Amino acid sequence: MLTRFTIARAIATTFIALFLAPLANAGEVLAAVSANFTSTIQALAPDFEAQTGHRLKPSFGSTGKLYAQITNGAPFEVFLAADDVRSKKAIDAGVAVEGSDFVYASGRLALWSKDPVPSEDGRQWLEINKGKLAVANPKTAPYGAAAIKTMQSLKLHEQLRPQLVFGENISQTYQFVYSGAATLGFVALSQVIAMDESERGAYWLVPQSLYAPIRQEGVLLTKGQDNPAAVAFIDYLKSPRARSIIESFGYDVEE
Repeated sequence: MLTRFTIARAIATTFIALFLAPLANAGEVLAAVSANFTSTIQALAPDFEAQTGHRLKPSFGSTGKLYAQITNGAPFEVFLAADDVRSKKAIDAGVAVEGSDFVYASGRLALWSKDPVPSEDGRQWLEINKGKLAVANPKTAPYGAAAIKTMQSLKLHEQLRPQLVFGENISQTYQFVYSGAATLGFVALSQVIAMDESERGAYWLVPQSLYAPIRQEGVLLTKGQDNPAAVAFIDYLKSPRARSIIESFGYDVEE
């Protein structure tokens, strides 16, 4: 005959087993993430963990440098680039899984000033600016390449060249403006949106007609193809929950 104590103990044991089962299956995924996506990943990571039980460990940098690390054997399992070129190059190089590349976001470029600017015309900002203009390294950072293309489209590149200061990635470019080392900077819209409104200053959303689309692709790396956590993270990024969070940081997402 079952006593109340026996029944209670059985229920408790079952509850603990059910609670611990997802934790026992929880894994970890190492992701190489383009610097523009830093704030967005910081918002996505806890939701991913809550939804799947898996832990995300991101490393940030310029797309070009992250790609170089991946091809040199870095232990990353997922690559979130800031362009749609490196993911395909990674597949061609045999370090990413063929057919796993997808667009997780389309970025927007912004010209940012930490201080208020007495005009809404970004071209005028550039023309009257006497200080340094921060731009990410166009050789390794797609947002830097977009900034150079914008200046060329405005026919201001040669005029502004002496004022340019280059960040290693878009995060350092942002820091140049935030610290006052530069008075203006071409940054990712997501970086401006992530700021507290009291610190946002002024920004000009650069018309997309002035630069090539910043289609940001993710890809499953071969080091992660047998890791359920890495596969789950790729699936999560395609989910409505993740897409909603990504959109809230100023990115466009494809249907």
